[in-house]
Amino acid sequence: MKNFALIGAAGYIAPRHLKAIKDTGNNLVAALDPFDSVGIMDSYFPNADFFTEFERFDRHIEKIKRQGTNLDYVSICTPNYLHDAHIRFGLNQGADVICEKPIVLNPWNLEALQEKSKETGRSVYNILQLRLHQSVIDLKKKIDNSPKDKKYDIDLAYLTSRGHWYYTSWKGYINKSGGIATNIGVHFFDMLGWIFGDVQENIVHIHTHDRAAGYLEFEKARVRWFLSINYDTIPEDVKKKGLRTYRAITIGDDTFEFSGGFTELHTRSYEHILSGKGFLLEDAKQAINIVYDIRHQQPVGLKGDYHPFAKLPLAKHPFTV
Repeated sequence: MKNFALIGAAGYIAPRHLKAIKDTGNNLVAALDPFDSVGIMDSYFPNADFFTEFERFDRHIEKIKRQGTNLDYVSICTPNYLHDAHIRFGLNQGADVICEKPIVLNPWNLEALQEKSKETGRSVYNILQLRLHQSVIDLKKKIDNSPKDKKYDIDLAYLTSRGHWYYTSWKGYINKSGGIATNIGVHFFDMLGWIFGDVQENIVHIHTHDRAAGYLEFEKARVRWFLSINYDTIPEDVKKKGLRTYRAITIGDDTFEFSGGFTELHTRSYEHILSGKGFLLEDAKQAINIVYDIRHQQPVGLKGDYHPFAKLPLAKHPFTV
C-alpha cells in the first residue's frame, strides 16, 4: 500500500483520482484545496486529513514524515497554471508526482522540471489517458504496421459545451488555462503525436475565447482540427438528441469511434504508473510544444486547408458589454 497526498481535492477531476487511488489498493493520507466542498472524500477516504491552507498542509506533511509515515506520491488536480509549483512541492517532499494534463503551460517549465526530477531522483507522471484507450491503442498498431511513406488525412472536431461560469473561472483566462487549445485539446494533440509521429507544421486559422481551429502536419498525418466550448457550434442532429458534447475523428473515409471506454481510464493510468510504466515528462513534451505554439501564433484566418467547422459564425464573449 502506497501513501498519497492530493492537491486540488475540490476540483472536477479529483473524484477520478480518489477512485483510482482507492481502486489500486492505496491510501490517501492528506488533501488540500482552498475550497472546502470536498464531501466526496467520505466515499473514498473519510480518515484522510484535509486542509484549505497550503502552509498547514505543508506542515502536516512534514509532521507525518517525522512520525514515520512516508509519502510515496502526490497527485495534482489543480488549475493548469499551478501545476509547475505543485509538482515541485511533491518532488521536494521526496515523492513521485502524478499530474493532470496539461502538465505545464510552457516548454521551458517542462525542461526545468526534468532537471528537478534528476536532482531529486523522483519521477513526474502525466495523465495521458487516451494512450490507454483500447481503440486508440488498436489504431496506433494499425498505423505502425502501415507503409512507411503513407500519410493520412484526418479531421478532428471536439465540441464540449460550457456555460457562462467558464469565463469567470480560471479556465476563462488564457494565462491560467492556456486557452481553448490547451485546456480541452492537449490530450488530443498528444494522442495524434503518439500515433502519427513528430509534428512538421502547425498553422492556426482561428483562436478566440470559445473556439480554435488549425492545421497540423505530422510525419504520417495531415490534420484539420476544430475545438469549441460553444453549444451553438454543435450539429443540430446532435442537439436534438439532448447531447451537449460532440466528438468526431475521420481518418480518410473512415470514422474513428472511441466515444465509450473512458470511465476507468484514470484507474488504468494509476495501474500503469504503479507498475513502473507511466508516461513521464519527456512523453508530454511534443503536445506542450504544440499548444504553446498555437497559443502564441497570429491566426491566419480562413486560408489554406481548414476544418469545415471553422466557417461557423463567430460569437461574442458572453460578458461583452
